[in-house]
Amino acid sequence: MSAVAYLVNQYPKVSHSFIRREILALERLGVSVTRFAVRGEDAVLVDPEDLAEQGRTRFILARGPFRLLGDLLGTAVRRPAAFWRALSLALKVGTGADRPLWVHLIYLAEACALHGQMLAEGLTHVHAHFGTNSTAVAMLTAELGGISYSFTVHGPEEFDKPQAIRLGEKISRAAFVVAITSFCRSQLYRWSPVGDWPKVQVVRCGLDAAFLKAPPVPTPAVPQIVCIGRLCEQKGQLLLVQAMKRLVDEGCPGDLVLAGDGELRPQLEAEIARLGLGARVSITGWVSSDQVKGLLQASRLMVLPSFAEGLPVVVMEAMALGRAVLTTRIAGHAELVEDGVTGWLIDAGSVDALVDALLVAQTAPTERLDQMGQVARTRVAARHDIDREASVLAACFEAVAAKERG
Repeated sequence: MSAVAYLVNQYPKVSHSFIRREILALERLGVSVTRFAVRGEDAVLVDPEDLAEQGRTRFILARGPFRLLGDLLGTAVRRPAAFWRALSLALKVGTGADRPLWVHLIYLAEACALHGQMLAEGLTHVHAHFGTNSTAVAMLTAELGGISYSFTVHGPEEFDKPQAIRLGEKISRAAFVVAITSFCRSQLYRWSPVGDWPKVQVVRCGLDAAFLKAPPVPTPAVPQIVCIGRLCEQKGQLLLVQAMKRLVDEGCPGDLVLAGDGELRPQLEAEIARLGLGARVSITGWVSSDQVKGLLQASRLMVLPSFAEGLPVVVMEAMALGRAVLTTRIAGHAELVEDGVTGWLIDAGSVDALVDALLVAQTAPTERLDQMGQVARTRVAARHDIDREASVLAACFEAVAAKERG
């Protein structure tokens, strides 16, 4: 099987467990994966699997500024024509980009470092996660010669600024591009010529046996609901707190657990205090994978009122554990959550819609929620098995390797 390099801006990371699952599944299939990250060597991690990945990962910025400068100058001397092509590309994509031009020159230095390490180990293909700066580094690495690249797009960040990050340029130069949902693929079609559409492959994020084969836990009688995700504007937790106030005023039982942490936490805590919800709404801070599982199993419903998403892994995890999901009718959500069958889909940004759906969910018989959860388990197992999805990705890598051999 193929040997590839993986490149992520920061890895491992609490919120990037889906990348770890993908890498480990590829290795089970016989693909040799060498991990690179721009940063993350000093990240404070708790999960044993993340700590193990940290030990397997090579961190580009850990080389320090002087070694990076040496990588840059050494590449310019050894491969002058390729270096000037890469420099020209860095200037092209950096002009008018979302980040200053000098940042793209740092990307070039990082690319020189990655290029040297890959060639030294006989690696000829790099796969990047996220279509932003890590893919910019991968693209510049390929321009230095002897290496091809591909990348996975998750959204929504890539679709918020496709022209600023030169998404079309990245697609054009890539060997192939991965979209995690059909919706994601459609957005990549928007920013690439029709001739590049066959490059875009749908490979879904997947779950492993810890979720897919976990024994089902019946829906608890206690009407607790949980929202899991980074505390930020786009996840919609502030509207969820406001909806909880209306539910409390209407006498609806149940507590809300906000599992996660992030920049919106101070505003959320202030709103919880202002509305007098301290006894009904709690914030856990960052939680491990095992804690996520425990919270989902202890809750009646998983709620995620997001404004912008790709397809959150936590939705898959909740469904795999037999929990109905209440979320918004955006992006790839409807590809997994079916309204009235495996959960509820509502209009994004509407407190009224959130309140109405929560009233229905909180008063639904547990038997109905158990039935929805069973359908959810079946659906997520059919669409998001990490070993099955990794086999699709491995075939893409093998096709690139075969083309290079040819």
